[in-house]
Order: sequence, then C-alpha cells, then structure tokens
Amino acid sequence: MHVHWHRRDLRVADNRALSRGSPVLPVFVFDGAVLSHAAPPRVSFMLSALESLRESYRERGGDLLVLRGDPREEIPRIAAAADADRVVWNRDYSGLAKERDADVRDALSDAGIERRAFHDALLHTPGSITTNQGDYYSVYTYFWKKWRDGAKDAPFDAPDEIVVPDEVVEEGIEIPTLADLGFEDPEAEIPPAGTEAARDLLSAFCEDDVYRYDKARDYPARESTSRLSPHLKFGTVGIREVWEATERAKDAAESEDAAESVEEFQGQLAWREFYAHVLDDTPSVVVENYKDYQYDIAWRDDPDGVRAWKDGETGYPIVDAGMRQLREEAWVHNRVRMIIASFLTKDLLVDWREGYDWYRRKLVDHDTANDNGGWQWAASTGTDAQPYFRVFNPTTQGERFDPDAEYIKRFVPELADVPPKTVHEWTELDPDERRELAPDYPDPIVDHSERREMAITMFENARG
Repeated sequence: MHVHWHRRDLRVADNRALSRGSPVLPVFVFDGAVLSHAAPPRVSFMLSALESLRESYRERGGDLLVLRGDPREEIPRIAAAADADRVVWNRDYSGLAKERDADVRDALSDAGIERRAFHDALLHTPGSITTNQGDYYSVYTYFWKKWRDGAKDAPFDAPDEIVVPDEVVEEGIEIPTLADLGFEDPEAEIPPAGTEAARDLLSAFCEDDVYRYDKARDYPARESTSRLSPHLKFGTVGIREVWEATERAKDAAESEDAAESVEEFQGQLAWREFYAHVLDDTPSVVVENYKDYQYDIAWRDDPDGVRAWKDGETGYPIVDAGMRQLREEAWVHNRVRMIIASFLTKDLLVDWREGYDWYRRKLVDHDTANDNGGWQWAASTGTDAQPYFRVFNPTTQGERFDPDAEYIKRFVPELADVPPKTVHEWTELDPDERRELAPDYPDPIVDHSERREMAITMFENARG
C-alpha cells in the first residue's frame, strides 16, 4: 500500500500520481503555511471540492484521510502508521510548494520511506519545451507551436482499490469549516466545486460555446468562456481530460472556422502552461519585474485612486463593472481583466504588484503563475509583454467589447437607465449632465489622455 498526498489535484480520475497502482491511502493535509497565503473565495471552493472528493472515495468503498498540521511531520507520521511502502504526490510549481515538498522529501528520507513526485497539472512539464539553445521560452508564439504539436498523454484511470486502514482511521478529522480555519465567509458567490461540476461545465462548453470561442470570447456579456479556471486551479478536473474533450470537439466541428475556434481555446490552455514554465524557470517573477529596465519604474503612491479602483468607483464604466464582478463572483472575464489591469498600471500609474495582491485575495481561481503573467503583461514588465507605449483606452475597449453596455449595466446598476452610447461617452460628458443622468455614479477620477502620456513618459524614463 502507498500513500497519495493530495494538494492541487482534488479528483480521482485522470490523476497521474494516484494512478500509480493500488491499494492507496489518499491523504489531504491542511497546511497552515499554505493557508496563510489563501483567501476566503479559494478556501471556500477548496472545502467544497474536498467534500466532493471524499464522496468520490466513499462511493468506491474507501475514504479520504483529512489531517491538519505541518505536512513535514504529518505525511511521514501517517505513512509510518499505515506501514506504507511509499508516498506519492503531484508536483506544484510555486516557490512555496517547492520549498515545502523538498522538506517533505527530506523528512521521508530520514524515516526510510520511499517517495516519488509526478508531473500532472500540465500537458507539457516545465523544461520540456525549450529553445534550440535549451532555454525556457520568453515569447509565447514560439512556445505555442511546440506545445501544440508535442505528444500528450491520454487521461489516467482511477485506482482499483482505496483503503483507510483501521490503525490510522482515527487519525483523521472531519473537513473543517471556513470558521474553523480562521476565515470569514467570502463576499462573493462561489461556484460549485468538484469533478461533477467541472465535467458539466466542460461538456456544455464543448457542445456549443467552444465553436464560437474565437469570435465571442472577448465580449463579456456573451458568457462564452468555459469558466473552468477554478477547476484547473484546484485540479477538480484533469488537464488531459480537458484536452481530450477539446480534441473530440475539434473532430466534430462542422466547419473550418469552428475547428479553428476550438484551437483558439486550446491556445488559452497553452498560455496557462507558458506562464507555469516561466514561473518554474524564474521564481522571482512573483515579486520582481521579469523585464529589465535601466532604471526603476516611478510608480505612483495613490491610495485614494487604488481605493476607488478596488471599489469599482473610478468613473470608467467598463473598469468599474469588472471590479464589481470580482467582488460579486470572485471571477472576472479575461478581456475585462486586461482592461482593469491596464487602468491600474497605465492610468493610475500604480505598481502591478498592488493589483496582483488584490486579485490574490479576491479571485476564486487565483493561480500564481497565471495571474502574475497576466499582470506583468498588462504592466509591460513581463514576458512577451504589452509594449509600454500601447495603453488600453477603457472607453474604446468598452465601446468595442460591450457595445450595448449590457455587461456594464449588469454590474453598475447606477447606469441602468443611461443609453449605451452615453454610457460609453461618460468620461466626455459635462459633470452636470452626468449628475442628471446618474447622480449616484462617480465622475472619472483621472483623465485618460493625460495619464496615457504620463505612463509613456514614465516608461521612457525607466528605459533610460
């Protein structure tokens, strides 16, 4: 018998380490060091996913052993108590996870217990896609070609036998509540978790929206994205299962445009892996700019502007809609994420790290690699970055991607009775006219044209 240590792989099927033979004792450990970096939306989703995972094991005649403590102590202890011959787990690529896993490996080695880690969360493991010189890619386009064409494993089967030995069953605890873990209830409504919920989303998406993804994905009111991001974050569905479903959808496409649309979605899976490879190669990107400038970027200290940005009270409708969606759903449409990230860094001239930290606290799908990559792209400090002289205009972005102001009005009800054309002209209106149309909605807190020039100057000074 061996121990499988669950972390960001909260599923039974398509789990590489879990498929390495049976019988298996599945274990999850609530680690205080990891929880100190967590936030209510993600912990709430994780607890629900764990309930679903435990039920999956019980349906198979086994159970999930849940522990709380330091995994450096708990994993060797439980493996010894169960007389397990080895411990297996799937790798995580963040710096905190790597440090923890190295310590657990050392503790197991000291206890004379075999251990092995597997690559599972990505279709292509970090270091497997490199330039001809053997370096990690810093440009997505070149990475994508090799990622797309590289061989990919089929989904893995679930283990045949799951056990919780009598001698260790009393060691486990019930799955705690948010309050037990020291968290308040999230402000947002958290989506259903677990493999069944993930598969429902995947199935519905691959039957319909995936064929319009290329043309519809940038329009937030159309609800045409997969919403799989929290499930990929916590591994309630396997990446190989997702890939296989998209391949079936592509084979079933009734036109070349539909097939290309499926491939466009697959490209988003590749972006996720690209940023994971970057994080694996350069862990410092979590706190440092990836792109070097000769001088420090002169970010502004603007607590009032940041507060208005967080509250969705900037006076730029598409920005405020996105920030309010974050508050209500713990999720934001990807196009809108880019717009609101650009607004913070190029209109408010505030350090991207301020926004990244807010996302970390508010998103249900926060992923270190993905969010960091996205923020640094928008801030013109990352890999394959948005050029510093291209600054998103929030007004034209709203006009283009939410022409009927449907998305804006959903999250900014103060503008519900304002004609869409006027919503998009909000920053150009006379203050008195704004007060008459929507007395409870704020005036713009900055002038975009002025701040665009300031942003360009700020980056040119940093370039030297």
